[in-house]
Amino acid sequence: MTPMATEAAKATAPAGSAKRALVGRLSWGLADQAASSMSNFVVGIYVARSLGVTAFGVFGLAWVTYGVVLNVSRGLATDPLVVRFSGVPEASWRGAVARSTGTALGVGAVLGAVCLLVGLGLGDRVGPAFACLGVVLPGLLLQDAWRFSFFAAGAGRKAFVNDLVWGVALVPAMVVAARVGSVAAFVLAWGASGAVAAAYGCLQSGIRPRTAGARGWLREQRDLGYRYLVENVSLSGASQLRAYGLGAIAGVGAVGAVRGAELLLGPFLAVLMGLSLVTVPEAARVLRQAPQRLGAFCLLLGGGQAAAALFWGGALLPVPDRLGELVLGDVWQSASQLIVPLTLGVAGAGLGTGAAAGLRALGAARRSLRCQLFASACYVGGGLGGAAVAGAAGSAWGVAAATVGSSAVWWLQLRSALREHGRNPIPEVRTS
Repeated sequence: MTPMATEAAKATAPAGSAKRALVGRLSWGLADQAASSMSNFVVGIYVARSLGVTAFGVFGLAWVTYGVVLNVSRGLATDPLVVRFSGVPEASWRGAVARSTGTALGVGAVLGAVCLLVGLGLGDRVGPAFACLGVVLPGLLLQDAWRFSFFAAGAGRKAFVNDLVWGVALVPAMVVAARVGSVAAFVLAWGASGAVAAAYGCLQSGIRPRTAGARGWLREQRDLGYRYLVENVSLSGASQLRAYGLGAIAGVGAVGAVRGAELLLGPFLAVLMGLSLVTVPEAARVLRQAPQRLGAFCLLLGGGQAAAALFWGGALLPVPDRLGELVLGDVWQSASQLIVPLTLGVAGAGLGTGAAAGLRALGAARRSLRCQLFASACYVGGGLGGAAVAGAAGSAWGVAAATVGSSAVWWLQLRSALREHGRNPIPEVRTS
């Protein structure tokens, strides 16, 4: 049975079967995020131990730049896909996926060329890293697009397998990069293994990305896509501005310290970054099947993440220095001082993500855009203001305060959107 036929069968199943199907999809989502988190964590640890805090800071700058480009691709290509093509007939899904993945590949080619030119112009240690990032961006963005596509179809198992393929390909690539011993080599190794998974995604789906369909996709999805683009770029752009500003104010070593602390909280940060893979399609299904339960679903989602982040952060506090240095090397001493504020920030972000998923499912792009612009402004202001006062530690506390405050705004907007939907329940769904 095809993924879409399976989805249609589930729609007519008894309530107990529907709950089991939901648990199954969420379980595959958690498994996929675990695989993705583990890969990111291992890469970060390996690079930190191999290069030291300053070179690791350069790698961190390339990483946050990738985050900006990734969110451009998601806003234009895959966020509209999961909102409008989750649980639709297979023919509609396949056509949408071909154009969506083609759009992601096109975004990677265009912005990759920009990164390559910038890197060639910069020189020094930062330039080669950015040039290599430009080379690998198309494959990285296509791999991410396959994950969104599979979750839109309710086929989370395929996304999980795809991430496993990336993880397996990473092993020999990291070994080769360690022998070279440069930031650029690690960026190439990370991106090349992602391209292997992207190619495998074509085999899994039986779909070839249609870059020629990108213009039509952008035109059809412009009411959501461009708002999601601004929203996503403001999120990742804020992280990039904070990283660049922190480096300018407190030095590249401070960027490495923050990135090291983020690695310690890596499982939850990775889940937050890729949360829409699971939560937006599921929230959209809840909205269509039982709209009165959407608020409770989002609260359970956000509250669960916040509690898990606090538990993880609390477990990191008693870790002895010897064990921390075994994991992060020289980065541990500076990173360990940032665990408490980063934990609070991640907990606040997790709580807010529940509301964000609800706004995405409702198609309330204007409300979510306002929330994200406000949150991004607070993030940059708190991060750089804190850095000016107390370096890396001040930046971490400033971001924590900004994130917790922004979470309240997300929930106020979701409450208003749910009331508005109750008065005028227009489903935000397309099947063609």
